[in-house]
Amino acid sequence: MSGFQIGVIVGSLRRDSFNRRLATALAQLASKEFTFKQLEIGDLPLYNQDDDANQATPVKRLKAEIAASQGLLFVTPEYNRSLPGVLKNAIDHASRPYGQSAWAGKPAGVIGVSVGAIGTALAQQHLRNILAYLDVPTLGQPEAFIQSKEGLFDKDGGIGADSREFLQKWVSIYEAWVRRHAG
Repeated sequence: MSGFQIGVIVGSLRRDSFNRRLATALAQLASKEFTFKQLEIGDLPLYNQDDDANQATPVKRLKAEIAASQGLLFVTPEYNRSLPGVLKNAIDHASRPYGQSAWAGKPAGVIGVSVGAIGTALAQQHLRNILAYLDVPTLGQPEAFIQSKEGLFDKDGGIGADSREFLQKWVSIYEAWVRRHAG
């Protein structure tokens, strides 16, 4: 395989989301053989099992984009000590109907940023539990619980100097994970 398409799922819909900014900045740290595409989840209807036999167009689009990806990157905020509902909704949609999960076997990384001192540690742990059930091989180390503070991003939207070495290493290890697990 000459390149890897990474489906990026940002768990925030906010226009000025720290996590969307982080997702964009991380893509800038990736090697040339990796391309990152942020997948839209804000237009998905609320999951209802009654719709499994006739999934909405945005659900079919999301599932097709996941299928076309060789890896996944989840960039999640933490809401009330867990993952955001919009992210769980997307996960549920793309895992259904039962036996037709788009997620299965796709290598993933999990990261997030928050203003809190523990970053998104609890949201990431909850997300990892869900991904384990869905048969998504998820990078375990290094963990990255990023606190949003002055200097995290530079003036151009990239990763700031104080965090660049750590996050560059994280991206490099994530890329190796995808290479190892992408079929």
